[in-house]
Amino acid sequence: MDRSAQPLAGKVAVVTGGGTGIGEACVRRLAEQGATVGVLGRRRELVERVAAQCGGFALVADAGNEADMQRAMATVTERHGRLDMLIASAGGFGQSACMETSVEDWRKAFDANLNTAFISAREALPLLIPQRGTIVFVASIAALAAGPQVCGYTTFKHALIGLSRSLARDYGPLGVRSNVVCPGWVRTPMADEEMQPLMAQHGLSLDEAYAMVTGDVPLKRPADPAEIAEVCVFLASPAASIVTGAVLTADGGSTIVDVPTLAFTR
Repeated sequence: MDRSAQPLAGKVAVVTGGGTGIGEACVRRLAEQGATVGVLGRRRELVERVAAQCGGFALVADAGNEADMQRAMATVTERHGRLDMLIASAGGFGQSACMETSVEDWRKAFDANLNTAFISAREALPLLIPQRGTIVFVASIAALAAGPQVCGYTTFKHALIGLSRSLARDYGPLGVRSNVVCPGWVRTPMADEEMQPLMAQHGLSLDEAYAMVTGDVPLKRPADPAEIAEVCVFLASPAASIVTGAVLTADGGSTIVDVPTLAFTR
């Protein structure tokens, strides 16, 4: 194959939450560009399937567990001796309003959306620093604005931006870049589940539910996971060599909409 078609040949990446959704799409895109990818996740059957299909290697681990991540990074070191890119895509808990959120659920939201990112980054940095490597955090437009009844998710996705900026400031002098991608609605298994109450309430099909939630989005559709993966891989790649501490929205334009003026379009 033409090496120019594989700009990441020789690079080693790890994707947390790599067995499904946006994480899986990132694994596939990295592999297409020539990287060797560690597919990290808790569900063995998923990470092993994706790793086998993409010529990568499975890392069965909880990204929010310190010991698991230390073992995962030891495996990367033993097998490849380097790490060039970390895409932290694990997350997804915290769907309730403040008064309906127990302390236990608050901690689960913290673990799923922020602690996974913090521990993954901390354990990856000793390998990333020698390579002047990159970190990409997959957040959400919930990192920029608040949806209804998603207190934990919103809070800890907001915090991801602070984490990324702190890493960019502290480790930029060592050549490490850190950025955040904020997707809007993306057609993933998790988002499909979130459509179920809307479908039941209004008697909609899955496609109709997605059309409803993106009705006020300028592009009028949700993203495909592969579209978000393109953005993540761009930020992780040398093509974005001067970009660090950035927050890149990939939301079809939803966050540019002036909500009070929507009445004029109806």
